[in-house]
Amino acid sequence: MNPRYPAVSQRAVHRCEYCHAPEAIFNLPFEVEHVIPISRDGTDGETNLALACRSCNLHKSDHVTGIDQIGKPAVRLFHPRQAHWEEHFKVEAETGRVEGRTETGRATVACLRMNEPLTVNRATTMDTPRLL
Repeated sequence: MNPRYPAVSQRAVHRCEYCHAPEAIFNLPFEVEHVIPISRDGTDGETNLALACRSCNLHKSDHVTGIDQIGKPAVRLFHPRQAHWEEHFKVEAETGRVEGRTETGRATVACLRMNEPLTVNRATTMDTPRLL
């Protein structure tokens, strides 16, 4: 386990900082990931670390931009230390789907594949919703 996990997970209130899924619905702790990857000149500093579920972390990979299907072709992905989640995303209460409110939100939802069936089904079938 990443030695930074305790501090990063506490700051994130044990939620994925991208899709907002609660860590409690998974059988394993979430991952500490680099918002700006080391391969793209990111650092190991606290402000560049985020808690991410396995799905968001794998799909994000080393991406820092994504495609907004109704806007610009290259949009910076959501940065949990520099932006407020609620400004860029909302959760549809009936379906559990995460919807992007902005170009950044839409590009992040698409790039991280936040609405894959397994992810949405897990988030909607648990007692704890994605967003409180």
